[in-house]
Amino acid sequence: MKPGIIMSSTRITLLAAALALTGCAFAPPAKPPAPPSPLHYAVEPTPADSAKADGVAQHFSLGARAVPAWWRMYNNDTLNAWVGEGLRNNPSLTATQHTLQAAHQLLRAQVGANMLPTLDAQSQVSRQRAIGFPGLGPPTNLYDVYAGQFALSYNFDLFGATRHGIEQTAAQVDQQSYEFDAAKRALAANIVIAAINAASLAEQLDTSERLSVLAHRQADLTEHAYQLGAASHDDFLSVQQQAASIDTSIPGLRAQALRARHALAVLMGRTPDQAPSNLRLADLQLPTDVPVSVPSELLQQRPDVLAAEAAVHAASAQVGVATANLFPHISLSASIGTAAFNPSNVFTAAGSIWSAGVGLTQPIFHGGALMAQRKAAIADYNAALAHYQQAVLNAFQNVADTLTALDQDALALQAASSEAAVAEQSFNDTDARYRLGAVSYPETVLSEQHLQNARLAQIQARAARMTDTAALFQAMGTPFPISESSSSSIRAIRR
Repeated sequence: MKPGIIMSSTRITLLAAALALTGCAFAPPAKPPAPPSPLHYAVEPTPADSAKADGVAQHFSLGARAVPAWWRMYNNDTLNAWVGEGLRNNPSLTATQHTLQAAHQLLRAQVGANMLPTLDAQSQVSRQRAIGFPGLGPPTNLYDVYAGQFALSYNFDLFGATRHGIEQTAAQVDQQSYEFDAAKRALAANIVIAAINAASLAEQLDTSERLSVLAHRQADLTEHAYQLGAASHDDFLSVQQQAASIDTSIPGLRAQALRARHALAVLMGRTPDQAPSNLRLADLQLPTDVPVSVPSELLQQRPDVLAAEAAVHAASAQVGVATANLFPHISLSASIGTAAFNPSNVFTAAGSIWSAGVGLTQPIFHGGALMAQRKAAIADYNAALAHYQQAVLNAFQNVADTLTALDQDALALQAASSEAAVAEQSFNDTDARYRLGAVSYPETVLSEQHLQNARLAQIQARAARMTDTAALFQAMGTPFPISESSSSSIRAIRR
């Protein structure tokens, strides 16, 4: 025997002995190690309540479970209808759903083809020509053959290659199921965020257009004062530049507003020309009670983390397949039927035929391919573990970032609202004094400009708080139920 063959057989024997002595399964643990459990998500502990802005202080319910249909907490029937329409009609989500259905059926096909015996009915009618023996009869013989039989075959899965292969496929189906859940969550969040952005941009556009009117009015007044010698040329050029700057920003802002509406329409499964009308930010109620799950529960609610865990399970099963392929494969085959040269004799005792056999294949030398495949499967498993750990860290960071953003959004909106309130009071006072003749009209225009700029900042801060709230709901995950077909298949395989 060649040295390479002896070495390969020896390595396989030693591997089998090591597995037997250690009592280990052919596959590494299907469940990744316990992830870290931080005391709190961000650098600083999560406060129980945010700062009060617009008369609302959000309460962070620590330890609460995620809310499935969280968008309903904005208390807007139109927004609820848009999310429902998107979940029904979005083509990308529909394609993902059909792909998942196909994966379920392929898993069932693999279970039926590999875990159970196969039985086939076969029939044959043929015309054959055979060479006769020299000196005995005619030189050639022509005859018909009529045959029919049942063929049975079964592969004994002694070392788990088939079982681990099906378990790998089932875990991959689980992974696709979680990814489908993640796609549903992302679609709902994107629709809510797109609707808020579209409403915010529309209000910013209205405010900017009003600022443009005021800037041109101020430019006209300054030009008149300049002609009368009451204003310098520099003053005139400054206000003209300010008006031109505002005019320059408006086309880009209008394009952003239209793009937001187009994006919302496509998310809902519509063409851009069928984009819905904008909501008003005032029509959306900021959710006041926001659930913040503990880290251990968060990992059971985030489909991206669960998908990464399923990927570890699939990689573990692949190691089991690669290990089992080093050991013997045993198959059983049997057939029974009848055959004859004449149709009238097909179903007689004389025409009965049968066969039975057992096959055994022991890999001996494959040029190191089988061992290399096993090492590659182990490397893929270790990579899947690392991807899972990264998914866990990303989930914690996602929650930490959104919690921090929400806390700062409340402070920013609080400041913007205070500035807008002061600017409005100032404008009201200036306008009243102008009507009494105590101040000039240009002072009134300037006061309204300050008010509109303050309102612009307030609109942006209010929209940021609403979108970051949606982002936190998204980061918390949603307990969508995973399809039972793949999970039940795994349980059946283990039994």
